[in-house]
Amino acid sequence: MRQNESFKRLMLVILSLLGLIVQAGLYAWVWFAEYYPFLRYQADVKFFFNGHVLMIGIYFVLLFFFSNMYGGTKIGYFKPMEVFFSKIFSLICVDVISYFQISLLRNWLVDVQPMLLLLVLQIVFAGVWTWLSNLFYRKVFPPRKLLLVYGERPIEDIMQKFESRKDKYKIVKCINISEGKEAVQKEIEKGYEGIVFWDIPSAVRNKMMKFCYSRSIRVYFMPKIPDVLIKGSESLHLFDTPIFLTREYALSIEQRIVKRIIDIVCSLILLIVTSPIMLITALVIKCYDKGPVLYRQIRCTKDGREFGILKFRSMRVDAEKDGVARLASKNDSRITPIGKFIRAVRIDELPQLINILKGDMSFIGPRPERPQIIAQYLEEMPEFAFRMKVKAGLAGYAQIYGKYNTTPYDKLKLDLSYIENYSVWLDIKLMLLTLKILFKPESTEGVDAKQITAMKKEAEQEER
Repeated sequence: MRQNESFKRLMLVILSLLGLIVQAGLYAWVWFAEYYPFLRYQADVKFFFNGHVLMIGIYFVLLFFFSNMYGGTKIGYFKPMEVFFSKIFSLICVDVISYFQISLLRNWLVDVQPMLLLLVLQIVFAGVWTWLSNLFYRKVFPPRKLLLVYGERPIEDIMQKFESRKDKYKIVKCINISEGKEAVQKEIEKGYEGIVFWDIPSAVRNKMMKFCYSRSIRVYFMPKIPDVLIKGSESLHLFDTPIFLTREYALSIEQRIVKRIIDIVCSLILLIVTSPIMLITALVIKCYDKGPVLYRQIRCTKDGREFGILKFRSMRVDAEKDGVARLASKNDSRITPIGKFIRAVRIDELPQLINILKGDMSFIGPRPERPQIIAQYLEEMPEFAFRMKVKAGLAGYAQIYGKYNTTPYDKLKLDLSYIENYSVWLDIKLMLLTLKILFKPESTEGVDAKQITAMKKEAEQEER
């Protein structure tokens, strides 16, 4: 089985590299056919063979970097449309950078048409290559057959999640941990391609993990909060035994200074760049119903400190006339037609650049919640306060890797993953990934009524 996994990994790497090589080849064609003949007549520009290699090499490295970051190389891991969308976004980023790189060689903007032609050709190729790669993947690598080992919690939720990726996974049997250690271990040894541990007691899970590891069996499990904290701990080598350290503070003073500098610089730049969009949005909202343009709402940031978050108003003026705070739901009738659009493209969030500049928020961090909603969560899940160890953010792990309707318990684990593994590079990476999720409509979905009911049950099994 391990040889099969190595072969599978090798084939995916080869497919990804071939795709990138062809994309770089298209750029090479445009470079030689369109840009270089023009540039070589410049008195101060003369390219030798190594110069051509450097230009194409830089393009390939940039393409590999953005594709790897946004998921354009994740064939079989992401859904085909998500891989295709990631490829498009990566190509746009790299082509824009390359256009200005070429313009710098000329000391003035060059003709943009060749680069637009390149982008069109690359998008067409990306679509065909993604379809062929996915077809090859599904033909050669059928869905992985899994065994689900579960505890007291109902399995409908986890079954639904795996069913959404039936192209990659297939749970063929479920067994409850209550059937006994020997029965579960006997079932595990029947040759499944992976084991899923779903909400079983930590002590039992640890024993089962060692059992599977000793037999080289692949394991999937959903971490509890202590697992996330341990993952972010620092490894010390003070004695002749490993020591894990979890610190009492989230970010060091140096990290906080660098993070604040990035927030100030980026918020100032974006305020200038997006000012025309903000002005048009304000006029449209005002003309629609004559109501206020901005909506100020009390949210909580680091250590529970309250501040007024700014948004473009997307709901009716009387959306919360009863004074009760509530999350937006799917097909919420309170959202105006203008509001639906600006929420879909995230324009409603732009005024929060002012909050970032003031220091109430950061670019990256847990999304700030309303005090009333936090109080509701804390009643059922006291650990929800952990996410306020750092300053609230415009976007974070829960927004990039989850959805608007991801349950609070899962949001907490995602945000703790960010807090416990913080680095400046992680912030930069998440800022780049945020650009991608702006165009993912599912990340702005409202909360389903069933999910609201299920929120209260999320943490019941945490201490088991």
